[in-house]
Amino acid sequence: MKKTFYLLFFGLLVGATSCKDDFLDRYPQTSIAPEAFFNTEEDLALYVNGLLSLPGTGSYLNDQNTDNAATTGAVEVKTIMTGTPTAQNITGGWTWERLRNINYFLDNYRKANVTPAVRNHYAGLARYYRAEFYFEKVKRYSDVPWYSGSLNPDDPDLYKPRDPRTMVVDSVMADLAFAAANVREEVPTGTPGKWAAKLLQARVALYEGTYRKYHDELNLQTTANGFLETAAAVSAEIMASKKFSIYSTGKPNEDYAALFSSQNLLTNPEVILTNAYDVDKKRNGGVNSTVFGDYEQAPARDLVQTYLMKDGSYFSGQTGYQQFGFVKEFQNRDPRLMQTVAYPGWVRQPDAQPYIQRLNKNFTGYHQLKGYINSTNNIIVNGADFPVYRYAEALLIYAEAQAELGKLTQADLDQSVNLLRKRAGLPNLDLAKANATPDPFMVSKYPNLSGANRGVLLEIRRERRVEFAFENSRYDDLMRWKAGKLLTNIPEGMYFPGLGKYDLTGDGVEDIILIDKSASIPTEERKEKNALGVTLIYYRAGSSTDDVTVYLKNGTNGGTMVTETTPRKFDDPKYYYRPIPQQQVLLNPALKQIFGW
Repeated sequence: MKKTFYLLFFGLLVGATSCKDDFLDRYPQTSIAPEAFFNTEEDLALYVNGLLSLPGTGSYLNDQNTDNAATTGAVEVKTIMTGTPTAQNITGGWTWERLRNINYFLDNYRKANVTPAVRNHYAGLARYYRAEFYFEKVKRYSDVPWYSGSLNPDDPDLYKPRDPRTMVVDSVMADLAFAAANVREEVPTGTPGKWAAKLLQARVALYEGTYRKYHDELNLQTTANGFLETAAAVSAEIMASKKFSIYSTGKPNEDYAALFSSQNLLTNPEVILTNAYDVDKKRNGGVNSTVFGDYEQAPARDLVQTYLMKDGSYFSGQTGYQQFGFVKEFQNRDPRLMQTVAYPGWVRQPDAQPYIQRLNKNFTGYHQLKGYINSTNNIIVNGADFPVYRYAEALLIYAEAQAELGKLTQADLDQSVNLLRKRAGLPNLDLAKANATPDPFMVSKYPNLSGANRGVLLEIRRERRVEFAFENSRYDDLMRWKAGKLLTNIPEGMYFPGLGKYDLTGDGVEDIILIDKSASIPTEERKEKNALGVTLIYYRAGSSTDDVTVYLKNGTNGGTMVTETTPRKFDDPKYYYRPIPQQQVLLNPALKQIFGW
């Protein structure tokens, strides 16, 4: 049997079955003994490459659990906030097969007849994957059992209690420090190397530092700065390496979007790690059928309102901004908005005329461009690469960590946040001005933020939301900032002042008409045409209790589009965590629930 085949069978489950005899066999009958395998560099490479698991284009769909998007899907956090969550019905996440795979390697890799540098490279990759695994567990459960090696069926540690978050996170940071120091810079295409390890090290450090700072239920505030210092130092090291730069060709209306529609990111100077898709190699990555904005998810108006004006001023500073319609709210904005959300006048292939936003029940009317490949060629659609790690994140980690530590200077901003604003054609972020006149729109979102750097931290948080919209970072940010209450705000859609005709393409000519709930949509030959001779698109509008297509907050008197009406509740601090599934607690009574679960 080929080595590449039996490596797939090393996954064994820790505590996920009710029969002690079934879980945690040493290794399956179909594999060979470790002494016959872990002998050469080829053996080590085969095993570690089999552990490769990268985020992909599905990440463009993961902001459904945040205030960036409305969703009709059964997203866990929404289900929790609108239902009656218990350890009996919140059952996902307590899986350990991958850890067994990783630790099995770490138990056996030293047998290989290779140099210490080679041995440490592969051990570094395995420890990178273990850190990644445990980081996800800590985010979900906080305290979890730490296993540094694979276990036998009769090992008493199978029934150990949770280890403290402090111990687990220290172990994660030790793994990442080892990986950052030992993993090679030059690695096979599409696999993590030295700089990917450092980016994850900085990411985890920022997450834990800010989490401890803002989550007083942990009583770990005094230990927060150590992690923030690490985040700043490691991200500064990435910056000082000069290995990466912000991708820009001097076209602020195109460059940002190119990161998410490119057929080849492997040579892009901003991308630290790429998940490469290639139809010819049977790796299809297209998510066009789900990401666009009329299947399960749609961008939220609150996200749209977060983007700055093109001159750097606050959108919320515009008189009457809450009553801006679709066309007006896209005028003179940060160009990243139009590269993330479909804008008035955008043309969808293969059409010749601008796309007219489709208004559906429970959706916002906005459509997502990030992750959508505007082509009818399936090879192009399915072959766009995904940027797993971007240099932009290192810059924003550095700026935020420095600001949280009270060390941020204008020079720091100029070599971090302002490089991103430069690509977008925006004015520089001014430290003194941001702190002197914080945006009320942002202040209302983060009432627990205070101090001399409140204004600039708000702008860094805005920058993270805008720069990484729909890249699966918003939920983690809200959790670490202790901003879960923002999830109780039901996402809203476009604003319409009432019934009538509206231009959605920006040419001044009406495209749609909202009619009363009691009216009937006329037959095609009786429908009204606009000044261009094009038939208007009809929608019946009213309140969420009416039999209509467009739900408006104030019914026929207008308002924002309503996506749902079920009230949401965020129980603080309980909902920042998840319960251990009750079945697992029954198997191992030493596992105790925490934070009210």
